[in-house]
Amino acid sequence: MGQVVVDAESTLQASPDQVLGALSDYTGVRSRMLTEHFSEYEVREGGQGEGTVVHWKLAATSKRVRDCLFTVSAPAGDRLVERDANSSMVTTWTVTPADGGARVHVTTTWDGAGGIGGFFERTFAPKGLQRIYDAQLAKLASALGT
Repeated sequence: MGQVVVDAESTLQASPDQVLGALSDYTGVRSRMLTEHFSEYEVREGGQGEGTVVHWKLAATSKRVRDCLFTVSAPAGDRLVERDANSSMVTTWTVTPADGGARVHVTTTWDGAGGIGGFFERTFAPKGLQRIYDAQLAKLASALGT
């Protein structure tokens, strides 16, 4: 078994506070950032940043669907951390200042499978999830009007 790591990043023409506020808005902006890979999106507790509990199903491929139940924390003023109760998956959204705007960096990690299945997971899953994050970051930019 090895850890699988996925990274994506975008620079947006909005202030870091605006971007972090949008990312923290699970009842509004975050629901509009979803791609066709997501289903059954539901905010179960909260809805704004720290303490939010949100559910969705993520279909990375037609055969691989993860049932996710994330609890959100905000351990620092520039980040949101989503921890899945159903797996080892952790997603961290970090927002930092960048040339008149904000850089958004998203990192997801989880404990991958062992053996040949794990090899394929570590090889192909990051590319697929990175494409999903790239699409979400584009939707975030659109929601912010950048």
